[in-house]
Amino acid sequence: MKLTILGCYAATPRTITNPTSQVLEIGGHMFLIDAGEGTQVQLRRHKLKFQRINHIFISHLHGDHFYGLIGLISTYMLLNRQADLHIYGPKGIKEVTLLQLKLSNSYSGYKLFFHEQTSKESRIVFEDDKVIVRTIPLDHRVYTNGYKFETKPGDRKLRIGAIEDLGIERCYYQKIKSGGNVTLDDGTVVENKDITYNPEPTESYAFCSDTYYSEAIVPIIKDVDVLYHESTFLESEEHYTERTKHCTAKQAASIAKLANAKTLILGHYSTRYNDITLFKKEAEEVFSGKILNGDDGKVFDL
Repeated sequence: MKLTILGCYAATPRTITNPTSQVLEIGGHMFLIDAGEGTQVQLRRHKLKFQRINHIFISHLHGDHFYGLIGLISTYMLLNRQADLHIYGPKGIKEVTLLQLKLSNSYSGYKLFFHEQTSKESRIVFEDDKVIVRTIPLDHRVYTNGYKFETKPGDRKLRIGAIEDLGIERCYYQKIKSGGNVTLDDGTVVENKDITYNPEPTESYAFCSDTYYSEAIVPIIKDVDVLYHESTFLESEEHYTERTKHCTAKQAASIAKLANAKTLILGHYSTRYNDITLFKKEAEEVFSGKILNGDDGKVFDL
């Protein structure tokens, strides 16, 4: 699991900071999460093979989270992309995207699929044999979802030496990897645990931006490996959170603590602050797990 932060600052882009966008590599996929202005430039700057992106997840329709989408779609057209592109987001993402393409007389040579969300309950929006993605309903000024990405348990690993010593034929290997026991010719039942190793552990990542403090999301992200949670304000500006529907670093840390997250990544900082290490210091007063400062261009091998 690898996370590349393309941008993690709130509101307007600056020459030194970028709005929200990140790339998550998990289960053989390269997922783009949000696409603030400048996303495709950041993808190039960090030498990411963005033609591998087949699924884009948009949290909400505030500009600093999706204004870079149409540019990326158009660039794919210029690069003669052929692969399908799936876009997940709130109702309206299809209308605003197709209107821009229509009025600019630009039509992609590849297929665009829109998966619009309206539910205020957590829903599975993507699933294959390796990864499952579900929404995390958030409390913001417009309809907003975070996303939880989780790998599925893999096959158990064969203890070849033990299997060969028992004379078990290869035709039983898939059954064994799937967790099944084996009955030998003499009637002896060989327990699966005696001839296999545990599979690789699953991995999970939760993206929560933007949102007001909400403990309602805790059951959805319980025991998550890595939680990215917005931390727009420091405690001294906590009075802004209700009006703007954002969080402080301490509030983000409280969610991480309640969810028993292993790692907390902070981001979506207000550009009023010059020192983002202050966010980590405040979060450490609440959460004893690992805390990382997200920042533009940071890559986390998780």
